[in-house]
Amino acid sequence: MTMILIVALFVAVLLLIFWRSVRIVPHSMQDVVERFGKFHRTLDSGFNVVIPGVDQIRERIDRRVQVVSFPPQSAITEDNLAVEVDSAVYIRVRDAYKATYEVANFIQAVEQLTLATLRNVIGGMNLEGTLTSRDQINRELKTVLDEATSDWGIEISRIELKGIEPPSSVQEAMEMQMRADREKRAQLLSAEGEKQSAVLRAEGERAAAVLRAQGQAEAQMLTARADADAQTLRARGEADAIHMVFKALHTSRVDPEVLAYQYLQKLPEIAKGDANKVWIVPSEMGQALQGVGAAFQRLRDDVVRMP
Repeated sequence: MTMILIVALFVAVLLLIFWRSVRIVPHSMQDVVERFGKFHRTLDSGFNVVIPGVDQIRERIDRRVQVVSFPPQSAITEDNLAVEVDSAVYIRVRDAYKATYEVANFIQAVEQLTLATLRNVIGGMNLEGTLTSRDQINRELKTVLDEATSDWGIEISRIELKGIEPPSSVQEAMEMQMRADREKRAQLLSAEGEKQSAVLRAEGERAAAVLRAQGQAEAQMLTARADADAQTLRARGEADAIHMVFKALHTSRVDPEVLAYQYLQKLPEIAKGDANKVWIVPSEMGQALQGVGAAFQRLRDDVVRMP
């Protein structure tokens, strides 16, 4: 019974020693091991074995990118204006030994160094440059921080200025200026729009005037052509009528008495016009009228002689 207890105790001690000797390090982590209070080695991620009672884990270092963010800090520009700067620094531990033994707290050290460097950089710039040169500020900050943190085993991955707030009075002035710029831009756009509209209207009116002129010219040409055709047809009809009358007269051999009689019938129609006050009678027409009178005399004598 005693032997069983001794064996069980021995096995338990061995299991305890084994349990204390095994060290499982998560991925992207490193353990700093000290032996008798002095740095011995670093344990990478995975299965590791240490000597219980001899080796001691000093610190576990996270090898991933870490964000160092701190409250907005006040800084004075070159033209003596106070601005509130909100920034964030992205860091990564490259050397676990230096991050453990070269600096007491690398997170706090990076934060304080960033604030001091940020004040120095902004102190050498005016307000306008501070508000418009974020990339330049980021580059200068990274250059200074890289030089300082390389001895700590820290790499500055990235620096971001989340916000730069000028004083309230400056903000109001900037808002007024931006409002004036927007109004000026709106007026310019409106004037440009009116100008383009006027140009388009003028071009449209000119095109309409050209089309109207072309239409009127074509209408006048068509009217003139129609009048010419009508006059031609009228003249041709009159010529044909005259020709037919002349032919009829020539064929029927109308004597002067008949012509005189027809002239007498047309005299009332000629006299209808107000301007027709004087009539010119040809000499041949007089002879014809004498013949008509003689004809009427013969007709009356014949009537008298009738029983």
